[in-house]
Amino acid sequence: MDKDKILIFDTTLRDGEQSPGISLNTREKLEIAEQLSRLGVDVIEAGFPITSKGDFEAVKEISSKVEGPTVAALARAVSGDIEEAAKALGVAKKPRIHTFIMTSETQVKYQLKKSYDEVTEMAVDAVKLSKSYCDDVEFSPMDATRADFDFLARIIKETIDAGATVINVPDTVGYSLPSEFGNLIKRLLESVPSLKDVVLSVHCHNDLGLAVANSLAAVENGATQVEGAINGLGERAGNTAIEELVMALKVRGALINKSTNINSKEITRTSRLVSKLTGYSVQNNKSIVGRNAFAHSSGIHQDGVIKERTTYEIIDPKEIGLSENKLILGKTSGRHAFRKQLEEMGHNLSEEELEHSFKRFKELADKKAEITSDDLDALAAEEVRTLEETYSLDFMKIQSATDSTPMAEITLSKDDEKIESKANGDGPVDAICNAISEATGVSSKLLSYNVSSITGGLDAQGDVSITLEIEGKEVLGRGVSTDIIEASARAYLNAINKSLVR
Repeated sequence: MDKDKILIFDTTLRDGEQSPGISLNTREKLEIAEQLSRLGVDVIEAGFPITSKGDFEAVKEISSKVEGPTVAALARAVSGDIEEAAKALGVAKKPRIHTFIMTSETQVKYQLKKSYDEVTEMAVDAVKLSKSYCDDVEFSPMDATRADFDFLARIIKETIDAGATVINVPDTVGYSLPSEFGNLIKRLLESVPSLKDVVLSVHCHNDLGLAVANSLAAVENGATQVEGAINGLGERAGNTAIEELVMALKVRGALINKSTNINSKEITRTSRLVSKLTGYSVQNNKSIVGRNAFAHSSGIHQDGVIKERTTYEIIDPKEIGLSENKLILGKTSGRHAFRKQLEEMGHNLSEEELEHSFKRFKELADKKAEITSDDLDALAAEEVRTLEETYSLDFMKIQSATDSTPMAEITLSKDDEKIESKANGDGPVDAICNAISEATGVSSKLLSYNVSSITGGLDAQGDVSITLEIEGKEVLGRGVSTDIIEASARAYLNAINKSLVR
């Protein structure tokens, strides 16, 4: 094992999907997994198979179709979880079972209600059972940063003796400071000599905004794998943002003397795909992948960058795959050119998906003077998002004026059935959403509504994300169109469809 090479373990499809409102279907997960493979991550944590049929099927599908990275499945230190994970990983070329148990005093005492001896025995049994199904087994002592050190060292040693090939030290609640976390990794390596013979991983949460800093501190003190998610997605405040960690190692490689297998030129594409499919927009001032990450508004900064880019840019935008949007295709382009361009951009659509997205492309080309790569990314992402939807939007009509109440008419399709509905609203968006709610029979509470443009210009596609509360659960929907009302309708319908397949 090359100690100067840091392995990247991506948990976008597991911990990332646990972000409120995100609910990816199997096709969406496969699309992201294929892009993660192109990005060059070493491990894809594809899901938590015991939690749902959908998660099981997603892990199974990714295991059978994605080549390159190790495919991991999460399981509690419970035989049923481990057996289900093993089944889901059945055809994976490089499978890994990732099992975990709580270890902090608070969690052991109040949640598990067991003794340290009992917890250790459960962990050892879980690793042994996992090892009977596959050679590569990862063990995580959950909430390690708040655990008693002697107990933590003991459970790590015994799980390595039981056959664990990866030990992951999680800062589950994002509690540590970098110096503290780095010292924990150093002490563990000193106290458990066998840790040097396995992969030592870290999984940091961002509750105090320190996930990347803590991960770097761990790397500097001997960690050889870092776990994180694209765009920093994850529980609560999220996980280590993989794009930030990777570029920190790349830009400051001379100081840290560590590198990764990541193809950084795929970072922007990966970030945008994850954003489009999850519905979680990337904040404008986000490091590395935010819209403003390479924007300069200060006159002094603009002058400097014009004269020499490195005066105010520590990263060449091309290093993360960021380049100017170019005219890719026009309304006279045929299916072959359309398919070829999508394939070159990393989208592999089925014949059915291609036919439907090509139709949407032609409609868009009639409305937009220029079709950019971002437009094509949005079309492909929406095709993946809507493939398994129960209802589809066939027709919509809006009547709105300053002196009258807005009225919306819609026609939806469900299998071979056509459903028509009319509704009023406070505005055209409210009216169209009311009509959809009436047609589907699904009531909801609007939690958030956001609109952004995919490209520049007045003919840009609008990208709408809507978060609804349906039967007590948050659901996030997304839709795109040059017509903001249509984009809103698609986003609202997308959220309702997601709620129906949960």
